Amino acid sequence: MARILIAEDDLSVQNFVARALTVRGHDVAAVGDGVQALESLAGKTYDLLITDIVMPGLDGIGLALKVARDHPQLPVLLMSGYSAERQRAHNLDELICKVVSKPFTLKEICDAAEQALIEGGFGARLDA
Repeated sequence: MARILIAEDDLSVQNFVARALTVRGHDVAAVGDGVQALESLAGKTYDLLITDIVMPGLDGIGLALKVARDHPQLPVLLMSGYSAERQRAHNLDELICKVVSKPFTLKEICDAAEQALIEGGFGARLDA
């Protein structure tokens, strides 16, 4: 079971992703923006961060940059419904696992999260 933090300002998307990952057996926490995500990261350890790109306060790109600096071992999966924002994110390929385009299916987001966990070494930590 992985500990996953979701940063998403749209409550319907936040709840959809959180429920999907919880059903898959993960321990999920959800917050509404990047500032809240940083506060949560300061107090707990997570195996994956899933964040929307466009959010009030600190957006997903800014959050990904701060996470890469302060928590370099934490894989980051971005979500976006805006093509321009997806392009901005692709300029950060070395810092993020993937950008998932909205709207996405339950299978697409769960598969992307599980792939990010594998790429981030989560499976190896379970085997150790």
